[in-house]
Order: sequence, then structure tokens, then C-alpha cells
Amino acid sequence: MSLEDASLDIVPGELLAVVGENGAGKSSLMNVLYGLYHPDAGTFLMDGKPVRFKSPRDAIAKGIGMVHQHFMLVPTLTVAENVVLGREPTKRGLLDLDRACDEVAATAKRFGFQLDPRARVDTLTVGSQQKVEIVKALHRGAQVLILDEPTAVLTPQESDELSQVMRGLVAQGRTVVLISHKLKEVLGVADRVAVMRRGRTVAEVRASETTVSALAALMVGEGSRGAAMTGVPATAVTATHLTGTGTTGAAAALPPAPVEPAAASTGPVVLEAKDLRATGDNGRPALQGVSLTVRAGEIVGIAGVDGNGQRELAEVLTGLRKLDGGEGTLLGGPLVGLTPALAKARGVGHVPEDRLARAVVKAMTVEENVALGRHRQPPFARGPWVDFKGRRERTEQLLTGYDVRPNDPTVALQALSGGNQQKVVVARELDARPELLVVVQPTRGLDIGAVAQVHERLRDAKARGAGVVMVSLDLEEVLALSDRVYVLYEGRVTGHFPRKDLDERELGRRMLGAEASHG
Repeated sequence: MSLEDASLDIVPGELLAVVGENGAGKSSLMNVLYGLYHPDAGTFLMDGKPVRFKSPRDAIAKGIGMVHQHFMLVPTLTVAENVVLGREPTKRGLLDLDRACDEVAATAKRFGFQLDPRARVDTLTVGSQQKVEIVKALHRGAQVLILDEPTAVLTPQESDELSQVMRGLVAQGRTVVLISHKLKEVLGVADRVAVMRRGRTVAEVRASETTVSALAALMVGEGSRGAAMTGVPATAVTATHLTGTGTTGAAAALPPAPVEPAAASTGPVVLEAKDLRATGDNGRPALQGVSLTVRAGEIVGIAGVDGNGQRELAEVLTGLRKLDGGEGTLLGGPLVGLTPALAKARGVGHVPEDRLARAVVKAMTVEENVALGRHRQPPFARGPWVDFKGRRERTEQLLTGYDVRPNDPTVALQALSGGNQQKVVVARELDARPELLVVVQPTRGLDIGAVAQVHERLRDAKARGAGVVMVSLDLEEVLALSDRVYVLYEGRVTGHFPRKDLDERELGRRMLGAEASHG
């Protein structure tokens, strides 16, 4: 069950955070409020009156907007066209693009977002696409704005800006509902926190009266049930005793204490890149002379503000983007002319930034997705034939080992929560035992227990001798896992730090281009 007797009050003019492990029902509950899902039972009130939304159109008409974890944008349209889609300004029966751009620019400016209304969405970074989603909801007049993991792809600076935007909306009397796994972030911005576990709302606390550890304990069932809030103003939206079918998933325990990376690796070089140059999707230089080295048995972190060449570097190393210049070797072969098939054949694993676009086929079953890329090899195949039994058994082993819920190889991947989909991708790539693993935002959208599990698996890969290139916008993650860190700014390396010299403030300065390259 996705929802089982879930209840929630949403109060006008507050910032309510909803937390819980992957598959706890957070997104399902929000999808009910937004009209995407219909509850099997329960009541849904707005301003004290029963309502039932047939579709998101009804919710939007009532002033409810939602920004999904997976973007609902048309890649080939511009920012303005996406924002006004469905309510386009017209002139003589045709889209008035100039007016649309002016209106969208005004909305973006009003809420503090820097966006080019005429830019095509597929040329934007993931962080900028997230901003487009937020602007789209605000442009449609949302009074209750639901944000599903909005900072999962944002830099710390962008997250701070978004926090200011959310508090500004609340100050104007609007309501923000924030779904987030970042408990520290939640406590820094929310007024009230609702905790969900296995489809139920199990606790409700004031953010000022709790701690990260207390919330974490409630999420995994180690804390006492929170008392109902008293003295709460009249609610704008009330969802009571909602139930519905779907999936659940949760990590088994709190994350362990961070493990210090080992001493610098003396293993063989698995990647040597010199003066790499590549063009971005927008036609501008994305990599402008990047050089780096990765050895077997080490985790090399790539830090930087989103949009400074990290994604393009990962794509070059996995054969998804061709080089304009530079040279190098990867697992004994040249980087020039690398393709995804060649990269995989040499032993490269890849956990991409956008799993839905690059890593999975969401309409296929979980076991079919697990076999992708190895469908002609044992245990997924026997000669020219699919080994259905072998594929099923290996998938079941991985689902159990990575605590994927539901533990059912036959369900469509799209039936899993975003966090559980990410676990499937990580499990598949690590199961292939790559010699070089390129991971981008590996813990995006994961709860605290799953984050710890992925971190442990990356350390395991390192321990058995794999080289790991980890691109992450989460500086805490970079500092916790990396043996060495390269900092990228505007497609150039502005810093190279061994583990002993890692300093968060210095990394931040290099991420902003404040210092010249060294190391």
C-alpha cells in the first residue's frame, strides 16, 4: 500500500515539511492532493468543504501547484513555452511568444530566478530545469505550492536562494509543502514537520522543537509517536484517513558514522586525461582544458556549482559526448573515439545524473532493467537465449541486498519510488564489478538510510580495486567519500586537493572561481 490511513493538515501561510524514507508514501500523498492519484478511501477537504479532484487541472484551478521530483517539461520547447503551456497568450489565434516571454520573465524576476525565457529546456542544466518547474507553478497562481525534493539537484547556494523564496512566499500568505530527505535543511526552513512511515502519518512536530536525530528515529520507527499539534489555525487543506494502492520502501536502519577514506591509492592508473575539451548542448564550450588522473582503489570527487562542466565530463568519460580536443587513456584504450558500448566493454560503469533519461526504461520490468547492458551475458542469458530463471534469481538477490521495495522483479520500474529506482540503477552498475565507476549525483532523492547504503557500496567498490569518479553537488558527500577532489569552474580545473588538504571553505572559493588552479 502507498497510503494506509494517512492524514495531514495543511495550514495557510506556513511551510510544512513532509519527511520519511523512500516509499513511505510522501509523494503518493502529494499526488492525491494534486489530483494525479485518486484515494480508495478517506476524505479531502479544502477550507472545510469536501472536494475531489479528477485531474491536476482541478487542483490548479483551486490554487494547488506541484513541482515533481522528475520534471514534467517538454525538452524541445523554450522556457517560456513550457511555463505557459495550456494557458498560452495568443495574438490573432496564434501563440504570442513575445508576450509569453515578457510574462515569464516578470514572474521569474518577481521570485528571484534567473532564467532566459527563450532558451530551450533541453539545453539547460538539471538545476535550471528545476527552476523552470517552480516558476511554472508560481506563474499559474499557486497558493499552495508542493515541492517534491526541490533541492536534490541544486547547489548549496541555489538551495539557500530557494529557501529565501519559500520563506518569502509564506510571508505573503501562501503555503509551501516541502518533501525532502535533507533533515538539516528541513529544520532550517520549516515551521512544522510531518513524518510518514509505510503509508501512515506517524508524527507531527514543530521544527523548532525537534532535532535531526529525533526526526531520523521517527522515520525508521525508533522514536515515539508525535502528539497532534494543538492550537493550529483553520486549515486550508485537510486529508484524512487516505488509503491507496502503490508501493512502499524504507531503509532498515539509520546510517552509520562516516568512514574516513584510506591513504592515497598507489594502484595502477585507470584514467589519464589531458587538456580535455568538449562542447555543451548549448553550443558553448563546456570543458576547456580539463586534466585529471584516477587510480584503481580510490574515489575521486568532482566538485563545482551546477553547470560548470561536471555533467559533460562524466559524459565524455562514458562515451556519451565526443571530445573536441585533448587526449587520454581509459582502461588501456584511448579516450578519443570512445562510445558507450566501448566504455562498457572496457569495464566502465555509469550511474547518470538523470536516471530516467539515461539509465532505465521505466515501462520495462525491474528484472529487464537490471539486465540492460548485460542481457547477452550469464546469468541473464544462456547462449543466444534469455535465461529467465537466472535473471530472476540475480534480480531478487540485488533487490534484497539493496533493500529495494517492493522486492518484486516483475513489476514495472515506474511503479517504484524515485529512491528505489535509484537503488536499482546503483545495484545494476555495481553488480557488473566495473574497473572504473562514474557516478553523478548518486544519492539524489535517497533517504538517510539509503544514502548510507550507497556510500558503503561505493567504498566497497573502491576496496576491491575499482577507480571511482564521483560528481556530486553535495559538498558534505564529496568531503565524506573522496580521496582526492578536483574543482571545476567554467569548464576548467580551479583546484586539485588530496584528502589531507580538503577544506570546505577553500573548496567553495574554488567553485566560484576565486583562485587560480593549483596542485
